[in-house]
Amino acid sequence: MNPLLRRVGIALPIVQAPMAGVSTPEMAAAVSNAGALGSIGIGAADPEAARAMIRAVRSGTARPFNVNVFCHAPAVSDPGRESAWVARLAPEFARYGVTPPEQLREIYTSFVADAATQAVLLAEKPAVVSFHFGLPDAGVIAALRRAGIVLLATATNLEEGRAIAAAGIDAVVAQGYEAGGHRGVFDPAAPDDRLGTLTLTRLLVKALGIPVIAAGGIMDGAGIAAALALGADAAQLGTAFVACPESSADAGYRGALLGPPAEHTVMTAAISGRPARCLANRYTALGEGLEPGAIPDYPIAYDAGKALHAAAKARGEFGYGAQWAGQGAPLARSLPAAELVARLKEEVEQARLPG
Repeated sequence: MNPLLRRVGIALPIVQAPMAGVSTPEMAAAVSNAGALGSIGIGAADPEAARAMIRAVRSGTARPFNVNVFCHAPAVSDPGRESAWVARLAPEFARYGVTPPEQLREIYTSFVADAATQAVLLAEKPAVVSFHFGLPDAGVIAALRRAGIVLLATATNLEEGRAIAAAGIDAVVAQGYEAGGHRGVFDPAAPDDRLGTLTLTRLLVKALGIPVIAAGGIMDGAGIAAALALGADAAQLGTAFVACPESSADAGYRGALLGPPAEHTVMTAAISGRPARCLANRYTALGEGLEPGAIPDYPIAYDAGKALHAAAKARGEFGYGAQWAGQGAPLARSLPAAELVARLKEEVEQARLPG
């Protein structure tokens, strides 16, 4: 049996990506019950909400699941830049009869500075914890390891992968440029090599002595089998689960993902303040041609993004939503999560048949 699967305690080399705002405890439990690794993202939750989400998953499954946290550098407020950003968005708010926020806030705290959420994880002891946007300090990593928690972290290049291995993390998630949602770069201001999933997976497999989980553009069993053939121990799928009935994606998001808009994704920082791959929509168009430094820090910019989406959605317009999706979006299927996992398992087996 695959050593990583044995360590985590799952039967299938499939990880459901922890999409904050989309993945739900119900979906994570269904995926885990089907033999894969279900996940929830608590990066946007306060400590008590995070605890409630973890316990909600446990109420639906006795199997292992993953809890994901955001390890970005805490935001630095720039009132001038934030005021200019609100002014730029003001005509869009006016289109829906709403006044934009007078002041933007850092709407959630990075895990690296959130001792209360760190304490929740140590108390609740989920089987797996994963880090995105970087790593917490060595003391936090050591405490989680002492608690018996398997640790994962996202890398987008070799340098990040080496840092993850050196920190004693158990496995690395190789996030290719085609992946949906937030780009896991440690430093969004640094040059991005934009490595694809297959290349990055192979590089990390060859360079590191820890298991690799391939992520980005993988939507079906053939994609999972390809990642495994390159040496990955498992594959992580996010966009593939967005259309499941257990996800919290709204009707506009689902309709776009299952229709022609799925054929067009863009990488944009306009919605949240950090690069993220999204279905092309009204909000991503606002981010085109921006001068460097125009967008406030993450997640301060997201305060405006969420407010504009809420205003437009109240009038029946879904085109300002954070419709995160990878380049494999046209392959999305609307299936219950457990049924999708079973289908993926069958497709992996078929892809591995000789001839």
